[in-house]
Amino acid sequence: MKRLLIGLAVFALTVLMRVFGQPQQEDSAQRYATEGQAALTRGHYQDAEKAYAKLRELQPAVAEVHANLGLIYFKQGKFEDAVHALRQALKLKPTLTKSDNLLGMSLSELGRYEEALPSLRKCFPRLSEPEIKRLCGLELLRAYTGLKRDKNAVDVAMELDRLYAEDPEILYQTGKIYGNFAFLTMRKLAEVAPNSLWRHLAAGEAQESRGSYDQAIQEYREVLRLEPSRPGMHYRIGRTLLSRYWQRHLPDDTAEAQKEFEWELQLFPSNANAAYELGELHRSARHTDEAEKYFEQALEYYPGFAEAHLGLAAVLVEKKETEQALVHAQKAVAANPENEVGWYRLAQIQKALGNTAEQEKAIAEYRRLHEEAARQKGIEPRGSPFSSPSEVTRQTADPSSDHY
Repeated sequence: MKRLLIGLAVFALTVLMRVFGQPQQEDSAQRYATEGQAALTRGHYQDAEKAYAKLRELQPAVAEVHANLGLIYFKQGKFEDAVHALRQALKLKPTLTKSDNLLGMSLSELGRYEEALPSLRKCFPRLSEPEIKRLCGLELLRAYTGLKRDKNAVDVAMELDRLYAEDPEILYQTGKIYGNFAFLTMRKLAEVAPNSLWRHLAAGEAQESRGSYDQAIQEYREVLRLEPSRPGMHYRIGRTLLSRYWQRHLPDDTAEAQKEFEWELQLFPSNANAAYELGELHRSARHTDEAEKYFEQALEYYPGFAEAHLGLAAVLVEKKETEQALVHAQKAVAANPENEVGWYRLAQIQKALGNTAEQEKAIAEYRRLHEEAARQKGIEPRGSPFSSPSEVTRQTADPSSDHY
């Protein structure tokens, strides 16, 4: 981790001493720079953020200050803030290559794959530092997968395999990409790291896909035993508990799932999926204030999360805040225009507002998508190998009160 930080950090204290001019300002700047650099090196990101924020106030024209703030935000999962800081750094000094690399990774984390691609495509083939190159490659793989550019994703996966032949995480991610070749790749994973968390994660996913939820939960808990703070694992257990509930209707499963999602958010507040699932559980229980809070938390970290926009729209309709519900329904449709539920909910809201023409447009699009889905019934869309909003409880249309 420290080597990765050093590779991503873009400046040292000597740089600051060359750019700060006024003696009094220089003393303050040096103090904040020293504090911030020390906190960053130790991984104390909140302290580092405070110091560099003060430094930015003193020297807003110093590109390196914005660049290191971008790094700090990235490490905390504050990707929107990271994008803003890194773009400011590059505006002031376009030659900050590492900031451009980090910008691409931040955009990818936000699901803004088209914007991320130019930086990631430069980053992955040109970098020499193995750890940063590896991270950039994984983000490039994520971007191509999110854009459904399967050929490009396979090419990147093959290059990652060549460079990191015995890296368990790389083997796991490329196994998901290869599809038909997943079995052979997972077998190599078992040979290279038979006791690794990645093998247990792969086994858990395999059991989950077969509907063997008890065994899947056991495998996921083994992952947590090996790495208690593994991101996303409490979320995965929660999702599996929900699946088991719908399979066997065990009365305690939803309550246990809620606890897992809450635990995930305690460890990783930026996990938009966990926040969304809590919002949906509270919405189903008609706890509208709690549901609204969690949907908003999901959208804070993932602004383009269509399902969260739909969930929040439903809550706002329940609270008679129809104008605000319309805003979120429109955002959901813009983020995922192929989702028939988005158009259905938008039609309901337009009807409530008396916007007949807009209601009819939404109804027409809903019907078109609904009929197309009916023709393709039984064909599951391909998903992403990464934890993303494609792996959450889907919003559904309830045509019991409206006949479209």
